[in-house]
Amino acid sequence: MTHQLIAHGLVLVFALVAVEGVGVPLPGETAVITAAILATPKQHHYSLWAVIAVAASGAIVGDNTGYWLGRRGGRALLERWAPLARHAHRVLPPAERFFARHGPKTVFIARFIVFLRVTAAWLAGLSKMPWRRFVVWNAAGGITWATLVGLISYEFGKAAADAIGQYGLYGLVVVVALALAGFLGVRLWRRRLEQT
Repeated sequence: MTHQLIAHGLVLVFALVAVEGVGVPLPGETAVITAAILATPKQHHYSLWAVIAVAASGAIVGDNTGYWLGRRGGRALLERWAPLARHAHRVLPPAERFFARHGPKTVFIARFIVFLRVTAAWLAGLSKMPWRRFVVWNAAGGITWATLVGLISYEFGKAAADAIGQYGLYGLVVVVALALAGFLGVRLWRRRLEQT
């Protein structure tokens, strides 16, 4: 079973990240983190660069699929139910203005924020953001996200394995404490971004 999971793990990473990009809340980022840790020298089940490439590809493919679903069928779906249609008529014009002004940076940053990662592509499509602009900023966000998440997870996994090997349980405690501090720092940074 473990061998099958490791053998098909990159396909699973691609699928989870892509389906998350389409708009289904799945643990895509967790899959990338796990695969990057499995790429560390102690584990060495994957190439780190393969993990990053697969994650970036999944993000780009999934987000573009979500974009086109939102652009082609999103409005028709919203128009089906009268209460939802009334709400859409109020919400969509400001959303279109927002994406006209802030679309590129929103698409780029969305990859790093859980709720936006699942919804931004649909919203960009519904708001009729030009596809060429969307695809450029989406690719930039997906590649940057996959690279950062992959490298940080790889280094953390390597540091944890080295700390356990050299210092035993105390080393692991220090690595976990540092990771927790880093995690809290990133959350505070994301909160500030969301407030601006």
